[in-house]
Amino acid sequence: QVQVVESGGGLVQTGGSLRLSCAASGNIASINTMAWYRQSIGPQPELVASITSSGITDYGVSVKERFTIFRDNAKNTAYLQMNSLKPEDTAVYLCNCVVKEVGYTGSYSCWGKGTPVTVSS
Repeated sequence: QVQVVESGGGLVQTGGSLRLSCAASGNIASINTMAWYRQSIGPQPELVASITSSGITDYGVSVKERFTIFRDNAKNTAYLQMNSLKPEDTAVYLCNCVVKEVGYTGSYSCWGKGTPVTVSS
């Protein structure tokens, strides 16, 4: 079994910065994509950023040039550096990993419970 835990959220003023962490642990053989989503209002989480195991990144339009995703494969951890934060960035930020477990074939999607980010105006 694999667990995903996010940390680093909190309250910050407009224009401030935060760094979120996503740590995966457990029976991990490999992790392909690690991604950050956010959930505010609406039924579906919004993709914020993703990164493959080889370092290829992708960003949502609203966060390009402000957010940076990077990862430490040795630690099974991904980070999201968020700069120039705006009130509309307020949300619960969730981490998603596509993992393969030791002794099993195939990969599956694993989610953390999220970390809240509030940006005050």
